[in-house]
Amino acid sequence: LFVAENTFCSGDHVSWHSPLDNSESRIQHMLLTEDPQMQPVQTPFGIVTFLQIVGVCTEELHAAQQWNGQGILELLRTVPVAGGPWLITDMRRGETIFEIDPHLQQERVDKGIETDGSNLSGVSAKCAWDDLSRPPEDDEDSRSICIGSQPRRLSGKDTEQIRETLRRGLEINSKPVLPPINAQRQNGLNHDRAPSRKDSLESESSAAIIPHELIRTRQLESVHLKFNQESGALIPLCLRGRLLHGRHFTYKSITGDTAITFVSTGVEGAFATEEHPYAAHGPWLQILLTEEFVERMLEDLEDLNSPEEFKLPKEYSWPEKKLKVSILPDAVFDNPLH
Repeated sequence: LFVAENTFCSGDHVSWHSPLDNSESRIQHMLLTEDPQMQPVQTPFGIVTFLQIVGVCTEELHAAQQWNGQGILELLRTVPVAGGPWLITDMRRGETIFEIDPHLQQERVDKGIETDGSNLSGVSAKCAWDDLSRPPEDDEDSRSICIGSQPRRLSGKDTEQIRETLRRGLEINSKPVLPPINAQRQNGLNHDRAPSRKDSLESESSAAIIPHELIRTRQLESVHLKFNQESGALIPLCLRGRLLHGRHFTYKSITGDTAITFVSTGVEGAFATEEHPYAAHGPWLQILLTEEFVERMLEDLEDLNSPEEFKLPKEYSWPEKKLKVSILPDAVFDNPLH
């Protein structure tokens, strides 16, 4: 969990996928919030804020991803057996808050998603992308990421820009902005929040190998996106909760330096444009999707919302858009050479 040296903040979530006490409990994931009793402490090294881990069920985690963690934490506070005002985790809890009070889903969460969208602006994921615009043997300056290949690493500046992408999200009363390539070093996180926070992209392994100035931005004609099932299940969130609200969403590979950022037409500072909707800078791919195409993709990807009926591999294709999306088994990403 902490290999990526994440700095966690209130409202963040951790997808754990296992009972937190190694029992048969439904409490298999975590939300984080500021400790209600321990106040921040000023130290010679800065302010120390104490966080409390709140155990949640899968359905509650998904609601936090689709909407926001703080909103679900507030709902947990209103249900005594699910946490109450002190957000106490009861590993014996056998029902979600939506089973305890069905009105919470429709009247609070669904309405919140429709009104606010999602504040999750990016995730670490098992993902990859291929440039279908050029022959595989044409490797000169090719930043297409092929499973089984060893991509050159993101430059430090690219890493900073993706980090900013995950941090900024939609500014209140202003257009969402992707920071320029030469953005100064900032810390971010995978939710829209204040600029002083750090994200899961912070890693010494992202140090530049290829000088940033020598990697040009390329316009691509056709791309193939690859996700594992868990990452693919977040595509509807990306489309409905982010792009339809004029925002952006980034997938950052946990197994390499690949990054895929979806942007809407309202996002400024992106190098993908309406004229050239697929663009790559190093191993970072940006995809600009119009609202009309997003609506169509949501219809075509509807079965991603029913993972229990999902059989891998699964492929979706939009030939006229020259876009293909594949949902692949984890093993493809875990063992890329096989």
